[in-house]
Amino acid sequence: MSLKKLEPLLTAKLTQLQQQGLCKGNEKVITGMKAAADGFGPRYFLEGYGNRAFLRMNSNSYLGLATHSQLIKAEAKAAEQFGAGPGAVRFISGTYRPHIELEQKLAEFHGRESAMLFSSAYTTMTGVLPQFISEDTLVVSDALNHNCIINAIRLSHPASKEIYAHADINALDKILEAYQGRVKRVCLVTDGIFSMRGDYAPLDKLNACCNRHEHAYEQGIITLIDDSHGVGAFGRTGRGTEEYSQGKADILIATLGKAFGVNGGYVVSSSAAIAYLRETSPFYIYSNPITPAEAVAASVALDIVSSDEGLRLLEKLRGFSVRLRSGLEQLGFETLPGEHPIVPILIRDTEKTSALVAHLLANNILVTGLNYPVVPQGEQEIRLQVSAEHSEKDLDYLLATLALQ
Repeated sequence: MSLKKLEPLLTAKLTQLQQQGLCKGNEKVITGMKAAADGFGPRYFLEGYGNRAFLRMNSNSYLGLATHSQLIKAEAKAAEQFGAGPGAVRFISGTYRPHIELEQKLAEFHGRESAMLFSSAYTTMTGVLPQFISEDTLVVSDALNHNCIINAIRLSHPASKEIYAHADINALDKILEAYQGRVKRVCLVTDGIFSMRGDYAPLDKLNACCNRHEHAYEQGIITLIDDSHGVGAFGRTGRGTEEYSQGKADILIATLGKAFGVNGGYVVSSSAAIAYLRETSPFYIYSNPITPAEAVAASVALDIVSSDEGLRLLEKLRGFSVRLRSGLEQLGFETLPGEHPIVPILIRDTEKTSALVAHLLANNILVTGLNYPVVPQGEQEIRLQVSAEHSEKDLDYLLATLALQ
């Protein structure tokens, strides 16, 4: 037995991906960090780049909590107390007191009855959505939903699937009208914050549309939102798209690995829904949870976000996001309005996008370029991500570098 017969096929597939522009390429490896100094935020060192120190404008650590001293100390102390890993799945002595306490805090944070931890937000979505889809269910999904939602639908076996144009309430209304009498249940699934653009789902309007049609479906219409980029980074108190749009989903999925600065994913909902998921979701039942130490650190992050310090960080984040958008517009770049720290530069050309990414890298700035076919033709962009650990000097340096392109 060997891989000799298979490896040429694997190599050919990689070549095809490269030709299609879908290869991620070699990963940049962070080897160290330089603390904030002289009015600038932290800088990062990369393997193969010598002593060059890079400004990260592509980090999901929106509040800078990944390097917060309270989280680091709490996680280190908990690792000494509970060990480096959980040692088992939740049902086989893998549940620790910090897991339970964190789940209780998450439920309270979101105003829900119950919460449940997963190893990541991606596995949360793929472990949760299929459990609410049956052969009598219509799944309705926004056209710009994240890959985790797309694959979660693929793992399901719905009666039918419909995609509505991005945030188009009229399109959703027509779908729900057309399927009356054809299915028993509808599951509407959407991102909260859309990760490529930084805009948000109008959850209040989506709910109103669903409420108009729910009487026509025997098992109702349920709404499920993945707000991984919203929770902790959006809304006055960091409660995400629900807070900002004044709407509420039946089932909310989010992450501990972005604004909260740790690792893992979770779902919050009613007690009945969470009890059902604990017994049915394979990604929960057969996978180890996050470590007890990570759970302690995440709990501390929740406390910070809910404190006066958290409000100050969120206010700073909003202000910096608005400032960066304004600066880009003054330089003649196209962006999208909003308060979220994902700030896209819409280049709409593959060569120009790649050239600008290279220009920024040459000037020690890390950004994410999104080219066709990762995004549709004409939607090529650079995704900038603001963090509360950035400084005014960081934004000024970024904008000055962009002005030289």
